[in-house]
Amino acid sequence: MKIDNFFAELKRRNVVRMAGLYLVGAWLLVQVAGTVLPMFGAPDWLPRSIVILLAIGFLPALIFSWVFEMTPQGLKRDEDVAPEQSIAPQTARRMDRMIIGVLVLALAYFAFDKFVLAPRRVASPNDLSSAINAKSIAVLPFENLSEDKANAYFAEGMQDEILTRLAKITDLKVISHTSTQHFKSSPDNLPQIARQLGVAYILEGSVQKAGDAVRVNVQLIKATSDAHLWADTFDRKLTDIFAVESEIAKTIADSLQAKLSSSAEHVLASRPTDNPEAHELYLKGRYFWNRRTGANLQKAVGYFEQAVEKDPKYALAYSGLADCHVLLPVYPELGSYPRDEMPKALAAAHKAVELDDSLAEARTSLARALASDLQLSAAMSEFKRAIELNPSYATAHQWFGECLQSQGRVEEGLAELKRAQEVDPLSLVNNALVGFALETVGKSKEAIAQLRKTIEMDPNFANTHGLLGNVLENQGQLKEAVVEYEKSYSLGADPIAVAQLARAYFLVGRKAEAQQLWDKLKALSERQYVPAYSLALVQLAFGDKNAAIRSLEKSYQDHAPFDSVDLGWILIDHRLDDLRTDPRFKQLITLIFSGGPR
Repeated sequence: MKIDNFFAELKRRNVVRMAGLYLVGAWLLVQVAGTVLPMFGAPDWLPRSIVILLAIGFLPALIFSWVFEMTPQGLKRDEDVAPEQSIAPQTARRMDRMIIGVLVLALAYFAFDKFVLAPRRVASPNDLSSAINAKSIAVLPFENLSEDKANAYFAEGMQDEILTRLAKITDLKVISHTSTQHFKSSPDNLPQIARQLGVAYILEGSVQKAGDAVRVNVQLIKATSDAHLWADTFDRKLTDIFAVESEIAKTIADSLQAKLSSSAEHVLASRPTDNPEAHELYLKGRYFWNRRTGANLQKAVGYFEQAVEKDPKYALAYSGLADCHVLLPVYPELGSYPRDEMPKALAAAHKAVELDDSLAEARTSLARALASDLQLSAAMSEFKRAIELNPSYATAHQWFGECLQSQGRVEEGLAELKRAQEVDPLSLVNNALVGFALETVGKSKEAIAQLRKTIEMDPNFANTHGLLGNVLENQGQLKEAVVEYEKSYSLGADPIAVAQLARAYFLVGRKAEAQQLWDKLKALSERQYVPAYSLALVQLAFGDKNAAIRSLEKSYQDHAPFDSVDLGWILIDHRLDDLRTDPRFKQLITLIFSGGPR
C-alpha cells in the first residue's frame, strides 16, 4: 500500500478520530480519578494503575478502529463491508461531535478544578510529606481551663517550655512560639495550620491550675491525616511540673523517631529551678516579654528580678533579665539610656551562662549583649554556640543574622535571617528583616515583594512600613517612600519614624513639614533618650555633614546598641553614603570595629 493511500485509509476508517477521542477521554478520566478516588480512601496504586491501563489500551483501540467498521447490522470487519454499505462518513460526524463534547467536559472540569476545588483543597498526606520535614512539630497555644483567667500566663508558659525542650533535640524542627501564638487552642483546621507553619505534627493541650495542683492534657496529632497518635492527662503538684514537661517531650521524640543525644537527654530531664514560686514569676516575666512593648518589658524586668531573688541560681531568669535590658533602650519613651542598660544586660547574661553554660537562651542573651557593646568577636562565638545547642531557637538566628549584617557580611546575614524565618514563619519581625536583608544583597525587587507580603500579614506593624520606605528611597522612588514613612509614623511616632519622615519630606521638597518634624525630634531629645543616629539621618538630608558626623560620634559615646535602629546599620545604610569618603567617618568606623568594649 502506498503511503498516500495509507493515510487516506487512516482517515476513511476514522483511526485519527479514534486517537483524538481516546486521548481526550483518557485525560478527562485520569483527572477525575485523581480527584475523586483519594476522597474515598482509594489506595495510591489505583490512580497509577488507571493511567497504565489507559496507556496500554491506546494501541489496541487504534487497531480495532482500523480492522472494524460500524454498520447498520453491527460491527463488521472493514474488508467485509461493501463501499455502498459503508456508513463511515456518518460515523465520522458522530465521532466529531463526541470529541467536541468530551473537550467541552474536559474544559469545564479544568475550570472547576482550578477555580473551585484548588482553593479549597487540603493537601494530601503525600503532598505534605514531600515538602515538609517528617520530624517537624508545632506546639499550639494551650487552653487555660483554670477558673482564675489570670492564670493564662501559666498555660502559655507550659506551652513555651515544652516547645523549648523539644527545640533542644537537634533532630527535630520546632516552630517558634511567636508563630504558633497566631492560632487558638484545638482548632478545626489542623492540616491548613500545619501547611502554613510547615510541619507534619501538631501538639495541642490544656492546662488547669488550682493552688499548688495542676492538670495538663496533651495530644499529639499527625496533621496530614488528623490522626491522634498519643494523648495523656497529668495530675501533678507544681513541684512536679518539670517532670511532666520532660515526659511529654520524650514521648514526642519517641513518636517522631527523633534521635536523642546525651546532651539532649540531659536537657530534657533538667529542672531549671526547684523553687515553684520562682518558676511562676519567671513564667509571668516571659508572658510580658513576649508582648514586646516598652511597658510590658518593664513589667517583665520586675518579675525576672523577683524570680532571681527567690532563686539566685535560676539561669533562665537571668537570661530573661538580660534580654529586657538589651531591648529597653529601643523604647525611648521609657527614658532608658543604653549607657545604663548595657552593663546590666552584660552582668545578667554572664551570670546566666555561669549558672548553666548549656543553655541556648543564656548564650543568646550574652551574645546579644556583647554585640550591643561592640564586642563582636566574642558575640559571634556565643551566637554559634547557642545555635549548636538549640538549632530551632529563632531569636538566636535572628540576632545572629543582624550581627552578621551589621558587619557587612550581608549574604551570611540573609541566610541566618531566613533560618529564623523558617522556624518562626509568621513572625512579623523575621519576615520584615528578611525583606530588608534582600535589599542589602542587591535583590531590591524581591525585597519589596517580601516587605509587601509582610504588610499583608499585618498592615499595622509600623516597622515593616519603615523598612519598605527605606528600600524604596534607596531605589529613588521617593514619593512612594514618603507614603510608607507616613504610615510608619502614623502607627507609632518613635524617634526613628519621625526622623525617616522628616528626611523624606525634605528630599521631596516639603521642607516646611520636614522642619516641623525636626523641631519635634529635637524637643523630644531634650526630654528623653533619642538615638543620635536618627538625628544624623535628618542632618545629612539637610546637607549638614559635620553635624551628622558629630551625631554618629555621639551615638558611639552613648553606648548605643549595635542594632537596626542605631549603629548596627552604619555599614549598610545607603542614606549615609555621602559620608563614606570623609576621614572622620572612616575613623569612626575603625573605632566601632576595633574589637574592644566601649
